[in-house]
Amino acid sequence: MMVPKPDPMMTMSVGRGWTYAGRGAAWRDALAGRRVTVVGLARSGVAACRLLAALGAEVTGTDAQRAETLGAGVRALAADGVRLYFGGHPADAFRGAELCVVSPGVPADHAVLVECRRRAVPVIGELELAYRVMSADVIAITGTNGKTTTTTLVGALLADSGRPVLVGGNIGRPLAAEALTFPTHGLVVAEASSFQLETIDTFRPRVAALLNVTPDHLDRHGTLAAYAEAKARIFMRQTSSDWAVINADDPGATALAMRAPGRVLWFSRTGAVGEGSYVRDGWVRLRLGEMDQRVCPVAEIFLRGDHNLENVLAATACAAAVGASLDRLRAGIRAFRGVTHRLEWVRELAGVAFYNDSKGTNVDATLKALASFREPIVLIAGGRDKGQSFASLAAAAAGRVKAAVLIGEGRATIGPALRHVTAVHEAESMGAAVRQAAALAVPGDVVLLSPACASFDMFRDYEHRGDAFKEAVLTLPEPDR
Repeated sequence: MMVPKPDPMMTMSVGRGWTYAGRGAAWRDALAGRRVTVVGLARSGVAACRLLAALGAEVTGTDAQRAETLGAGVRALAADGVRLYFGGHPADAFRGAELCVVSPGVPADHAVLVECRRRAVPVIGELELAYRVMSADVIAITGTNGKTTTTTLVGALLADSGRPVLVGGNIGRPLAAEALTFPTHGLVVAEASSFQLETIDTFRPRVAALLNVTPDHLDRHGTLAAYAEAKARIFMRQTSSDWAVINADDPGATALAMRAPGRVLWFSRTGAVGEGSYVRDGWVRLRLGEMDQRVCPVAEIFLRGDHNLENVLAATACAAAVGASLDRLRAGIRAFRGVTHRLEWVRELAGVAFYNDSKGTNVDATLKALASFREPIVLIAGGRDKGQSFASLAAAAAGRVKAAVLIGEGRATIGPALRHVTAVHEAESMGAAVRQAAALAVPGDVVLLSPACASFDMFRDYEHRGDAFKEAVLTLPEPDR
C-alpha cells in the first residue's frame, strides 16, 4: 500500500509496528483488515463501529451495560459483522486489538484502556477517528458553557457560504456517522467536550474556540487544573496558520491563551479587543487587521442574557475567520432563535412563562440562566451532582429565586445550600416538580428548569430530561376562568 510521506505532527504508531500518516484516503485504506475494539456503545460508539466496519476493519464493540438496556441500534451492529460484548469489558474483547476507540462517556483512565496502553495499543476517541477519516476543515468549539448555542450559530452563519457545512460532534449527530460521505471541500463545525479532547491525537482544527473554563466534571477530572488541561488540548496540534477564538472576559480561558500557537481572535462584551469581536455603543463589532466594522445591533439579538451575547461574539469571530461576510453575519444573527434545551421558551400559562434550560448541567450554566431574567423565578434543579460547590448558586438565588423545587440525587447537596436563601421543596418526578412549581408561581413569574447537575440519575441524558419537562408543562391544564 502506498502511503504519503509522514508528517511528524500527523503520524502515529499503532501497535505491532503499524504506522499510519495523514488524513483521508490513506487512513481509510490503512484501517482495512485491522482489528479495532470500540469501548462504549452510546451514539458515538455505534457510529464508530459502523464507520470502522464500512472501512473493512474487524470490529469488536463492548459496553458495561446489558444488551437489553441499550437501544436496538446497538444490537443491530451484529448485522454489520461487529462482534459484541455486553455487561462488561472482558479480555476477549481486546485480544489481538491493534487500535482501541473509546466513547466519551468512558473515563480515559478506565482499567481496560490503561491495559491497552500498557500493551502499546493506541487509544483514541470517536472525534479523532472521524477527523482522520475526513479531509474537510474543522471549526471546533469547547468551553464549560455555551458550546451548543455557539456551535449551532456558527453552522447557521456559514450555511450560505458556498461550502457544505456539517454541524456535529458532542452536539447531535456524531461526526463518525458522516465521515465517509462528507466532502473534502466542506466545513465541519464541531462541539468538543473535555471528555472528547482527552482522547485526541492529531486533531487539528483550523479554528479552535475556547468559550470559558469554570468548574465542571470534577467527579471525572478530579481538579479544575486537570479539567482546564483537557480543554487546552483543543490547541494541541494547531500551527501558526490556524486561528484561536478566546473569551477575553473569562479568566479561565485567558489563562490558556498562551497554549494557542495560531492567530488569536479575542471576543469581549465588556471592552474593545486588538483583533476579534466586541461590543461598543450597542453594536457587535468585528476588528480584523485594519478593518473595524459594525456587524449587528445588540438589540437585534433574539437570545436572552449576557452569556448569549458572548456566544454571538464567539460565533461571529469563528465565522469571520473562515471568510463569512458582514451581511451574512448580520442576517444569521438576526434570524437565530437558539437551540432546544437552552433557555428554550416552552409556554405561557396564566401569566407564568416556562423555560427549559435542561442543558444547564453545572452551576455556572444555571447562574447564567438566572441572570437572564428580571422576573421572579421558581427554579427546578437537581440531578446527579458532579462534585461542585453550590455556594455561588445560593448567592445568586438570594432575592431572585422565590422558591426552588429539587429533584434527583442533587437534593442532598443543593437543598442545604438553598434553604438559607429561599423556600425549598422536593419532588420525586419531573411531572410532580412541574406541577408543584406551577402552583408556587403567580402571574409575572418564570418557572425555570436549570438543573445545575447531570441528568443520569433519572434520565438518559439532558435531552430526555428537557423533553420530560416540556411534556409536563404542555399538559398542565388551563386555569378555570
